[in-house]
Amino acid sequence: MEDGLLLAFLAFAAGGVLKGAIGAGVPVIVVPIMALYHGVPFAVAVFALPSLLSNGWQAWRYRAHLLPARFLLLLTAGAGLGAAVGSVILAALPPEVLMGVVAATTLLYVAFRLARPDWVLDRRLADRLVLPAGFTAGIMQGAAGISAPVSITFINAMRLPREAFIATISVFFLSMSAVQIPALWSLGILTPDRLGLSLAACVPLFAGMPLGNRLARFMARETFDRIVMALLVVIAARLAWAAFA
Repeated sequence: MEDGLLLAFLAFAAGGVLKGAIGAGVPVIVVPIMALYHGVPFAVAVFALPSLLSNGWQAWRYRAHLLPARFLLLLTAGAGLGAAVGSVILAALPPEVLMGVVAATTLLYVAFRLARPDWVLDRRLADRLVLPAGFTAGIMQGAAGISAPVSITFINAMRLPREAFIATISVFFLSMSAVQIPALWSLGILTPDRLGLSLAACVPLFAGMPLGNRLARFMARETFDRIVMALLVVIAARLAWAAFA
């Protein structure tokens, strides 16, 4: 196995631990490594199946903690449509400008949260923002393979309990993956060889998830929030580097 794929599979295992603990973060670890060796289209294609299966499993496991159906419907509809649009962008345009804008927005949110740590996104305002937030995150997922600057920022701002956060973000990612996979296939980005690698990548990912879930049992709400905020900073820094380097 070449070095790039070996590192990617190790990253999938580490991402599985993070996924099991907080419900997100796998593409932040995995996509940059694969993109470094094989480009963004390869990275997005190989990550597609692990995203679909892992989020489907977590959405089912935490289904009792899902938010109201109307909120989820708007969230997933926007995400699915955005993922389809983003997949077309991936095939035609460089995502550097989009990544730079989202990186700056994410850092502004983190700075705001540090300045006002008790702030919570009002539920009524969240209900009005859910469709555009889902659509924007879907575009990011389709175009660059990473939607977390928008999706995690939006859902984290609602300050949900860990179980509700994982349930909601998993349904969100699941809806994007369900649209993205056939779109990538039709555009020739997801080839049979890449589909095989995508399936193989599920093994280390699912191997790491139970460990992350066990670690989370000893995690306080404040610790969970700090991990998510740190993850957002890492994501924004990586996107800024990709956009301006």
